[in-house]
Amino acid sequence: MALVGAMIGAAAGGWISDVYGRKKATLSADVVFTLGSLMMAAAPGPYLLIFGRLLVGLGVGVASVTAPVYIAEAAPSEIRGGLVATNVLMITGGQFLSYLINLAFTEVPGTWRWMLGVSALPAIIQFSLMVFLPESPRWLYLKKDKAEAIVVLSKIYDPFRLEEEIDRLAVTLEEERQRKQSVRFWDVFKSKEIRLAFLAGGGLQAFQQLTGCNTVMYYGPTIVQMAGFRSNQLALLLSLIVAALNALGTIVGIYVIDRFGRKKLVLTSLSGVIMSLILISASFMLRSSDHTNGLYGWLAILGLALYIAFFSPGMGPVPWAVNSEIYPEIYRGTCGGMAATVNWVSNLLVAQTFLSLASALGVGSTFLVFAVVAVIAFIFVIVFVPETKGLSFEEVERIWKRKAWGRGDSSEALLAGGDNATA
Repeated sequence: MALVGAMIGAAAGGWISDVYGRKKATLSADVVFTLGSLMMAAAPGPYLLIFGRLLVGLGVGVASVTAPVYIAEAAPSEIRGGLVATNVLMITGGQFLSYLINLAFTEVPGTWRWMLGVSALPAIIQFSLMVFLPESPRWLYLKKDKAEAIVVLSKIYDPFRLEEEIDRLAVTLEEERQRKQSVRFWDVFKSKEIRLAFLAGGGLQAFQQLTGCNTVMYYGPTIVQMAGFRSNQLALLLSLIVAALNALGTIVGIYVIDRFGRKKLVLTSLSGVIMSLILISASFMLRSSDHTNGLYGWLAILGLALYIAFFSPGMGPVPWAVNSEIYPEIYRGTCGGMAATVNWVSNLLVAQTFLSLASALGVGSTFLVFAVVAVIAFIFVIVFVPETKGLSFEEVERIWKRKAWGRGDSSEALLAGGDNATA
């Protein structure tokens, strides 16, 4: 139900952030999440618990759209990727902390109520701090108050760069005035360049889940036990290590995403993911034919660790970073929401089918399916995803226009210009 709520929240989150602003959308997500957490903790029966779970999912879904867009629109282009990736670090770091917190509450009376209720604290803290942050300067300039936008921009850029940014926003505003003032979901598919952008963004979000990451995160202890480690405590401990690697890998991603570029990073990440999935698959297949050899169980654990180590710096943050920067302003909220919905739908699909597939095909064959999907993802990135490192939103928009209308992909030339501007 949390994933269903997240799908609905992500679908609505883009529209909410476009109409009311990135800040208000995030604050509303915090309120809904807090209500859901407290409702779960106090639930007298299963139905209120399930409804609270739905509310928590709604909050997560809205925040998953608005947070990356808010960060991207308030960040200079040369560090935009790293700052968006920091949002992913907060997620992976939060997953690691949740293991520790749940472990701490296992011996406390009312165990599960504390586990669910304490999740309201991060939302309350974020709401309290977000109140003091400004609205996205791009959203302010294009949708509400130019003077307020310039005040915010002056806190981010030096005077020379500030003038450049204002000029770019003025051009963008004029272009938006010549377009329709509101964007509906089906409008995304009427424009060839927006279709291409959404294909790249939505495809990345789908492959992030279909290559099996949240299978490892959701079912980590179960997979460890499938590998032959029957102790619940050992399974939880090994899963905790995997969660820690996920957070550490995201830190590496923050460091390299604006240095190596999005495309190179995600292709390197997928290469390691493919090799790791093959190792996991082979380990389980060999173990099924020789239950007495504990080596295969440890090889499976090594494969899981390598999988997370390769996945977390690239396929973890890059889809969110790319989706925060590849759409024109008027489409950014809508397309970002649609792409996030694709992510949550794919997440739900993988989470609901993994155990059934593992039962029907075997664990080894299931991970081999993930490896095949990762190969398809590798080819998809090469063909459909352009490099956006160091480019302004306007330069990225020109890439899609050239791709759509057959004038050649000038991303290399734009990259050179972006790098020079950065230098």
